[in-house]
Amino acid sequence: MSTQLTAGQRAWLEAALVQRQHQLDRRLEDHHQGLSRAEHAHELREQDHDDQPQREDERDVDMALSDLELRELGEVSAALRRLQAGAYGRCADCDEAIPFDRLKAEPWALRCVGCESRRERRQRS
Repeated sequence: MSTQLTAGQRAWLEAALVQRQHQLDRRLEDHHQGLSRAEHAHELREQDHDDQPQREDERDVDMALSDLELRELGEVSAALRRLQAGAYGRCADCDEAIPFDRLKAEPWALRCVGCESRRERRQRS
């Protein structure tokens, strides 16, 4: 089985990355309504002082979702840069080709399944 990506696979993955980038951009724009992250947090804090504890919980969830979306957007953008630089699809740890099926599931993946599993186990320890 070939681990090298074909031109068609690369094109498919690039399209998936660009589509995900646009989705995340739209979600963040809708989420923040054109405000910076700090302005958005301040606006949430200022709303409805009557129910302060609930608002604080909502703000925490809102900020956590923004953080996740921003992190994923950074990963997608980095994957697109690697694709343009010709460094896409290689494991950051072992330098082996990342299989197409892995990249289909997570096009911004930096590591093959084996190396990512080892990394996650180390982080839990």
